[in-house]
Amino acid sequence: MPFTLEAFSTCFLLLFFSTKAAAARDIRNVKAESSPVSAILIFGDSTADPGNNNYIATPFRSNFSPYGKDFVNQTPTGRFTNGRLANDFIAKYVGIKEYVPPYLDPTLSIEELKSGVSFASAGSGFDPLTPTISNVVSISEQLDHFKEYRAKLEAAIGKDKTKELINNALFLVSAGTNDFVVNYFTIPIRRYNYTIPSYMNFVLHETRQLLQALLGEGARRIGVVGLPPMGCLPVVITLYSDSPILKRDCISNFSSIGQDYNQMLKNELNSMQLQMQSSGARIAYIDIYGPLADMTLGRKYEFEEVSSGCCGTGMVEASFMCNPRSAVCSDATKYVFWDSIHPTERSYELLFQAFRPVIDVLVKN
Repeated sequence: MPFTLEAFSTCFLLLFFSTKAAAARDIRNVKAESSPVSAILIFGDSTADPGNNNYIATPFRSNFSPYGKDFVNQTPTGRFTNGRLANDFIAKYVGIKEYVPPYLDPTLSIEELKSGVSFASAGSGFDPLTPTISNVVSISEQLDHFKEYRAKLEAAIGKDKTKELINNALFLVSAGTNDFVVNYFTIPIRRYNYTIPSYMNFVLHETRQLLQALLGEGARRIGVVGLPPMGCLPVVITLYSDSPILKRDCISNFSSIGQDYNQMLKNELNSMQLQMQSSGARIAYIDIYGPLADMTLGRKYEFEEVSSGCCGTGMVEASFMCNPRSAVCSDATKYVFWDSIHPTERSYELLFQAFRPVIDVLVKN
């Protein structure tokens, strides 16, 4: 494939994101009241990957500077941001741990495994074709890793204690953006066979399959993150704007697709919740769209830069294009985005704060 704009976009859209935004600040020492959570278990893409891609043969990694610039000891862990992810804030809030580790880290102790891990892989998605584009861990493989994880716990603490741990764990699922922005719009394969409405139904079907599998494995508390305002991601603005340097407004049609899909997802989750009421299981929609739109459209919060990332030009750089040779802004807290795709730590903290009411419902006794 010649190095055209479409080829270029393929490289940088493969690590997409999904998580949530809004609310006040400085809540770092607050914990969920009487949280009975035993562990945190996470599935998804780069918004939820703390470094699993470090251990697989893919170029889509972030275990080098300037990633991790504001993490402990300025360590580039493989998180696609300058510091912590929303899931790290959530794990601390529910009283589990400071940072959620990647499952594929071979050095994890059984104690670390017991309190939870992330199976997520940057570049992944619900559509089985999406992870093959960037050679990352598919959702079905993440589910296999979870089953492997369960077997390790059973060998260490027994089946009964493992079952109890999983029943009381908080499950979070964050994926879908790569399916639309990378797979459907950048690689034309799916566009040959699906209209946007039919592709939404296909992705929703794949999402439902994962959730039903998790419920079958004993999950009883599941939060599912919707799609963000995809048209406000800096790389999408760069690739699809008529004048990407002079006019950096959100691309409305991408964002409206996210809104439509989120409504479908919300309806599906509500339906599943009604069906599961007698079992005591809880499944909830987590809105990332509204909080992130508030940030990027200036409706809430005070950011100086909302349409370009802190790393490099902020318009196309992500993963290997955001590297030790890249220029970096002096203060990432003034930016919504760290690179051209992923939020800064400050944005992730605000997203976590927006998630709190839903997390409280999921974890309450």
